[in-house]
Amino acid sequence: MEQHPHEPGAAGAARVLVVDDDPTVAEVVAGYLDRAGYAVDRAGDGPTALARAAEHWPDLVVLDLMLPGMDGLEVCRRMRARGPVPVVMLTARGDEDDRILGLEVGADDYVTKPFSPRELVLRVESVLRRARPAPSARPLRSAGLAVDPAARRATKNGTELALTLREFDLLAFFLRNPGRAHSREDLMREVWGWDFGDLSTVTVHVRRLRGKIEDDPACPRLIQTVWGVGYRFDPTRTPSDPHGSED
Repeated sequence: MEQHPHEPGAAGAARVLVVDDDPTVAEVVAGYLDRAGYAVDRAGDGPTALARAAEHWPDLVVLDLMLPGMDGLEVCRRMRARGPVPVVMLTARGDEDDRILGLEVGADDYVTKPFSPRELVLRVESVLRRARPAPSARPLRSAGLAVDPAARRATKNGTELALTLREFDLLAFFLRNPGRAHSREDLMREVWGWDFGDLSTVTVHVRRLRGKIEDDPACPRLIQTVWGVGYRFDPTRTPSDPHGSED
């Protein structure tokens, strides 16, 4: 029977689905995750991954970008159509285009092959930690936006927003810190919990979030670019204000 998506860590060990057509890579990754205390499922292609997810909805997916037939981007899209699930994308090259493609479809993190299995486990732990609900966090409201961190639910003018894990955290951070300019390094540290990393990750997520909360993403009103610094969330700015633009 098909299981419905559930909150990460709801009961027992978090379930991680490892999707890679290279059996050696899949075995090594699964072994490290298993020793770290995760319940691990494996799949060698896209259709099998979707079938495994339907049987036991994962708390997180480690997903190879370059899969035979149905690539990782399509697998990610189809899973996200069913329900929210954090995704750590594996890319075969250090190509920025590959990384941005993965982030554009909503991957929460990526690791470039060849990679350290220990680093991958740390990335999985970081993403899952951020995905857990924060029961003590108060709801946030501003500029027609409402964020409930405990329920991990966000709305715009009463309509629910389909946000990825990082988009949700980014929006919550902006709502908690209105009117302040934040560098990409600040956002990576505060939202991703990383002290290092590719700053294009932040740029792509800001662009995707703008596409979901701005009336006109090409002329963003709420999330402004502060040239030479980063971004500022300004709930007081009016549509006629000429300042601010897309990055």
